[in-house]
Amino acid sequence: MSVARLVVFTVVMVGVLGGINAQVFRWARNAFALGQVGRRLLKMVLALSLAGMVLGRVADRFWPNGVTHFVIAVASTAQLAAVISGILLLLVDAVRFSWQLPARLQRRLEPARSHNEEPAEPTDAARRTLLTQAVAGSAFLIGSGSSLYGSLKGRYDYSLEEVSVKIPGLSPAFDGFTIAQLSDVHIGVYVGDAELAVAEELLRQAKPDMIVLTGDLLDNDPRLAARLGRFVRRLTPLARHGVFAISGNHDYFAGVDEVASAVRGAGARMLRNEGLIIGEPGAGFALLGVDDVWARREGLGPDLERALSSLPRVGGRVAPARDLPRVLLCHNPSFFAESAGQVALQVSGHTHGGQVNLGIRPADYLLPGGWVAGRYDLNGSALYVNRGFGTVGPPARIGAPPEVTRLVLRA
Repeated sequence: MSVARLVVFTVVMVGVLGGINAQVFRWARNAFALGQVGRRLLKMVLALSLAGMVLGRVADRFWPNGVTHFVIAVASTAQLAAVISGILLLLVDAVRFSWQLPARLQRRLEPARSHNEEPAEPTDAARRTLLTQAVAGSAFLIGSGSSLYGSLKGRYDYSLEEVSVKIPGLSPAFDGFTIAQLSDVHIGVYVGDAELAVAEELLRQAKPDMIVLTGDLLDNDPRLAARLGRFVRRLTPLARHGVFAISGNHDYFAGVDEVASAVRGAGARMLRNEGLIIGEPGAGFALLGVDDVWARREGLGPDLERALSSLPRVGGRVAPARDLPRVLLCHNPSFFAESAGQVALQVSGHTHGGQVNLGIRPADYLLPGGWVAGRYDLNGSALYVNRGFGTVGPPARIGAPPEVTRLVLRA
């Protein structure tokens, strides 16, 4: 990501979070009649957590250490609590506004009332105060509780998911072929050697024929490419058909060339709009890997036709290889709108399963196609979206546990 884009993103993010923090402060001040000391303390907590999250990231770029990682984690957890609470309170404000709107309009249309109107009963005011405190307290409790759960438990609730996918035209010799998928590792502040050891063990338990790493391997620091390389090197003995990787948007933020070099140096293969045949030319399947959709901003991006053209020629022609069943690796599931009907299966990540889902999954309504997590079908093609392994933004997962996927191909 260019410096200009990073600055714009940071400014927008701080602006949005600042508005939500102001909403939280207003509710807390009014609901609990905070005194001067209470207001100052709350302002300080909100301001320090927002500053710690942003400035901690900046400091980590130059002086990565345990202290900056701790500051970022604590500040991000506090801001996530504020965001969840603020969104809940915004919904309350919207409902209250809609409820009061008819009465407000009626007052505007009616003649001015007498100044001698009786004031509201004290009991009514007391009830409103109690109700306001209950609403605010519930929102703050849900926000802080959810944030702490997601940070301390949810992001470590790893699972090994098994999914069977029928592949039209797949040779019976490949029935039961197993692909283990690891996606969105985000090696960085929140994913280090301890988390990578868990990922390695889950991949070992999957007993795969092949391992695929579907993008966002690094978070945003190219200096961690060496750690990625060591991790990939440990994976290569686990799969007899090898380890294959593709790029994600965060790999471009970190430096896609550094990521590709680390993967290849570890004995795996980085597929950038490339393909190869798994098995015999007449009885295997085509594995295709394309660049991330984000790279289109840099004049690159996914090119399925180029990947198909790179398949090894059979008998001097590429056509027979094109006729093989196709399994496509693409980081962003939005590319399924273009690949559906051209591949048997697309394997993706990117979405983190929404990462933070309280009751509903907002990503279902915000992301293209609503392809957020799990299995989808379109035009005779299947899509599987992995929920990812690491986190981005706040170090928390709620209703979207991290996963490693064991894809079983069926003839």
